[in-house]
Amino acid sequence: MKDKEKKQEKKRTSLKNIIGGDILADDFFRRQAKLLVLIIVLILFYIHNRYECQQQLIRITQLKEQLTDIKYDALTRSSELMERSRQSRIEEYISSRESNLQTSTTPPYLIRK
Repeated sequence: MKDKEKKQEKKRTSLKNIIGGDILADDFFRRQAKLLVLIIVLILFYIHNRYECQQQLIRITQLKEQLTDIKYDALTRSSELMERSRQSRIEEYISSRESNLQTSTTPPYLIRK
């Protein structure tokens, strides 16, 4: 008799039972409910962790691009400052303003304490 009942239980597992959700009321799923919940929680944690990792990688890429842009801007400004502060450029600027300033002919000297 027990064999017939087991065969009937096996026959009950059909597409209709799976779609209808009756398979979740089966003895196997009731016994393994905690394990299934744990597996679902771990899967959700894995998906969330992967999403956060991708978001951080995108942010790192954006910050690297900003850093290179800022470095190039700083290099450009530094070269412009060097160009403007050269002695020949300063002399040209002073002469164009018709100032009385002149370049010193005597070398600088060191004052000691």
